[in-house]
Amino acid sequence: MNLSELPSRAPAPEIRSGRVVARFARNDNGRDFVVGDIHGMFAHLRSLLKDIEFDPASDRLFSVGDLVDRGPQSSAALEWLDHAWFHACRGNHEQFAIDSDDPVQYDLWINHNGGRWWLELDDAARARFREAFANLPLAIEVETASGVVGIIHADVPPLLTWDRFMELLRARDRDAALYALWSRNRVQGAGPRLPVRGGVERVYCGHTPTRNTIRIENVHYIDTGAVYIQNGYTGARLTAVQIHPERDLEYAVHTADPT
Repeated sequence: MNLSELPSRAPAPEIRSGRVVARFARNDNGRDFVVGDIHGMFAHLRSLLKDIEFDPASDRLFSVGDLVDRGPQSSAALEWLDHAWFHACRGNHEQFAIDSDDPVQYDLWINHNGGRWWLELDDAARARFREAFANLPLAIEVETASGVVGIIHADVPPLLTWDRFMELLRARDRDAALYALWSRNRVQGAGPRLPVRGGVERVYCGHTPTRNTIRIENVHYIDTGAVYIQNGYTGARLTAVQIHPERDLEYAVHTADPT
């Protein structure tokens, strides 16, 4: 695994979850979607679900992580995690919250990575967020009509099979966890453009904002920069993709639009 682009001060991720890899059976009653990085844009997520006529009684929504930071409704993340139909893997911004007792990471997060909403919380609320985020899996597997879909925040090492990567995550391997949370190698062209093989039909990632969704072999990058409307990026939008029973049907809401 090439970790050359990872932050030199990134700590070993704390992996408490009993489900480092969470697996979901096929949804025989409704549709499954995966959504890109939300970053506190929950009002727009609600608007997007309305547009696709999401049915909480039968449909499921999976997240590539980065529920919080930079956006205006980061503190709503716990309410969404309480929904039985909403399932997220852990992103590097959830990891920032988990590591917030580290002074170096705390400064990097609060002052440079959109964590100032954390300052508005009392100690009890912070403890609830840390606990919830520490129990998010690092990877999700979903049975679909076309095969197993993998969901991970950042990337899969290009020379590892999906099954081997999952073995390393379950073993609490530090480099594997860092790759899952931080890597941009594949999407930035720093490694071979190979499909992910072994136990997975396709993979969905976030972490790296792009103007449009990108597909590299069977790896899909779906973070279309929803939160960057706050930095003047007028093309910012939140994207969700249906992965079951139809596949690769894209839906998006422009975050410049009022909610």
